[in-house]
Amino acid sequence: MPQPDRPTTTPDAPDAPDQGTGPSLPSLTGHVVLVTGASGTVGQGIAQRFADAGAAVVVHHRSRADAARELVTRIEKRGGSALALGGDLSTEDGCHRVVQEAAAWRGRLTAVVNNAGVQPTQELPGMTLADWRAVVDTNLTSVFACTQAAAAVMRGAGGGTITHIASIEAGQAAPAHAHYCASKAAIVMHARSAALEYGPYGIRVNTVSPGLIGHDGLEREWPEGVRRWERAVPTGRLGRPEDIGDACVFLASPMASWITGHDLVVDGGVGARPTW
Repeated sequence: MPQPDRPTTTPDAPDAPDQGTGPSLPSLTGHVVLVTGASGTVGQGIAQRFADAGAAVVVHHRSRADAARELVTRIEKRGGSALALGGDLSTEDGCHRVVQEAAAWRGRLTAVVNNAGVQPTQELPGMTLADWRAVVDTNLTSVFACTQAAAAVMRGAGGGTITHIASIEAGQAAPAHAHYCASKAAIVMHARSAALEYGPYGIRVNTVSPGLIGHDGLEREWPEGVRRWERAVPTGRLGRPEDIGDACVFLASPMASWITGHDLVVDGGVGARPTW
């Protein structure tokens, strides 16, 4: 059976994109990767790191077309290859269309990162069914539908990798996040179930669970939360989008060829801090 996550060139191949100033990455030259929700902060970091590793990247967005196109331009200026692709992942048809168009771009699809999601706040006593569904349909149902569609493509091509972006809140409840926490916990178990059922077809499925990732304006919007995090995290800083991107690239690479059904926590060690 062919192995789609085996690189076709070495990282220092003459035609490999400029990998910037970050850490060295395994080569994913020859791979085609779909990153959903790639117009947001974390999604952009994931897509950029895949491009740095040599993959052709489909930059999915729902409504931020300008941000997606700007990211494509940045990737191309660094010698990479990218495509902006819009689509609504709140419906099954939308998920299947995005996956099919991503696969049609280069005639194959070797990796998918299910990153699209929302994180509203709503206290549980006042939460309506519509509030619940708005989060679960976006965060969880889209993962199910995109994974099913991607696996159908990958099964016929020798396999591939699928990575869901979960959260440390999958195992640690947070106030006013009941719908978000539940959706992320379900994503972790979905990946384990999918790893079990799709493994025989050469498809590996994992999750990455980020901690608090910094973005422009976060310290102004939530100063006390940032201070609490920085006091608690052993590494002394907020996460960066590229931290999550590096984890996703690793899981999609041959270096992780015997890793599936795993939740890779990327939180700077904050989960090791005792709560008593």
